[in-house]
Amino acid sequence: MFIDEAKIRIKAGDGGNGCVAFRREKFVPRGGPSGGDGGKGGDVIMESSQAHNTLVHFRFNPEHNAQRGRHGEGSNCSGQSGYDVVLKVPVGTSVYDIESGELVHDFSQPNERVIVAHGGRGGRGNQHFATPTHQAPREHEPGRTGEERHLRLELKLLADVGIVGYPNVGKSTLISRISAAKPKIADYPFTTLEPNLGVVSIGDISDPKHYSFVVADIPGLIEGAHEGAGLGMQFLRHIERTRMLVHVVDVSDSSGRPDPVKDFEVIMDELKSFGAGLEKKPMIVVASKIDALQKSAPAKDNVRTHIPVRAGRAKLDKKSPAKKKSAKVTARSLASKKAPRSTKWEDKLSRLEKFCKKKRLPLYPISAVTGEGVDKLKYAMGKMVQDARKAEAA
Repeated sequence: MFIDEAKIRIKAGDGGNGCVAFRREKFVPRGGPSGGDGGKGGDVIMESSQAHNTLVHFRFNPEHNAQRGRHGEGSNCSGQSGYDVVLKVPVGTSVYDIESGELVHDFSQPNERVIVAHGGRGGRGNQHFATPTHQAPREHEPGRTGEERHLRLELKLLADVGIVGYPNVGKSTLISRISAAKPKIADYPFTTLEPNLGVVSIGDISDPKHYSFVVADIPGLIEGAHEGAGLGMQFLRHIERTRMLVHVVDVSDSSGRPDPVKDFEVIMDELKSFGAGLEKKPMIVVASKIDALQKSAPAKDNVRTHIPVRAGRAKLDKKSPAKKKSAKVTARSLASKKAPRSTKWEDKLSRLEKFCKKKRLPLYPISAVTGEGVDKLKYAMGKMVQDARKAEAA
């Protein structure tokens, strides 16, 4: 079960109370006060771990309490401090305080440790209140209360490339071809109900130039997703950290949508409505399912109608030079006129190619089923990721 959001209550341990005691031993006159201090309460610590990839362990266990400190004892014995509680969270988890709404910490690296609730300090025993004029104090301090907080955990997957598009356009099939991921694949919409991660390797492992990157496949978007249509936009947070996007557009006839350009624009509008600048990320457009593309001759613009001049001349009287001259002008004027646009159907791939060329977006036609164009796309993704990494390091 993939859980990417959870609400928890945490309570650090209270400090132990200081002790009121007096030393009463044989051969020790005027023993005086001997009350020890209370122990410190345990902290609540969060640590990022690569062994976890979901927040499911917080969904069914929402309360976490650290141990309180023990009270002070006689003979100036301090109480034992309470044990800390360490909560493991996946890398990429953001922790928010529910009451204030502020970001407590963003775990972007493995093995990060942050104290999210501090334990209470132990109270002082009566030994600290003795003075020359007050030699038998009965005052002591109670332990301080440990912090209690209500937190909201939000998991954002760490990936280099995010794959977006309409449902059932071939996103899961693509990630299964370029990585070892095994997502659920079926011929109906919304097959993917949770994000899938895959690691793509470029080159041989023994090659020093070998590198890899992580690809995230999120559930499909539809028009009106920002208003709650379909699965909504709850999974778009997982591509906020990506370096680039791969926008998959179905150009086959099985999609039921006639215009791939409109499909592209609808998804871009949804990304813009999310409000995290996703539409401004570097992008590669992928025309998927070209093996099922119904190819047709592209529409031709500015087709000229050719009227043979000789035919026009043959119909005129050879004895009339004026008529010959007028016929020549008429034929040429007809030949120079543009015919109306052809009504021949233009295939989806051609329309998408023209649109991407106009927007200066790289387009890669592929067939994830046959493997056509997949390797070329994989290397293009890798090159763009490497360029982004070098730009960040500079």
